[in-house]
Amino acid sequence: MNDPIGDMLTRIRNSQMRGKSVVTSPSSKLRKRVLEVMKSEGYIGGFQDIVDDRGHPAIEISLKYSEGAPVIRELKRISKPGRRVYMGVDALPSVRQGLGVSIVSTSKGVMSDSKAREANVGGEVLCTVF
Repeated sequence: MNDPIGDMLTRIRNSQMRGKSVVTSPSSKLRKRVLEVMKSEGYIGGFQDIVDDRGHPAIEISLKYSEGAPVIRELKRISKPGRRVYMGVDALPSVRQGLGVSIVSTSKGVMSDSKAREANVGGEVLCTVF
């Protein structure tokens, strides 16, 4: 797998289109940190570590819905393996005039764009969520 974060985001997108309540994804530290940001911002219900049927560690993600519609309307991968996107603190994008969130990997950890501005750090823009 070339792009593990992109794979996880696609799994979430596809599961929400099908109306699923949970989705599983292979486990990694970076994926967990991205999911922690999504949970703190209120886009997912939560996640937990599990072991899949082959004995590999996985993450079970519980998706959130509001009146039958998914809470996540748009989930877009920004920095890809073929083209990394790095931005300084003053260039961090604001998603839909602040209604959405950019998830940024900084030297101080993975955080939302607003937390990165508070900490005055820039970094790699992983994805945007709205």
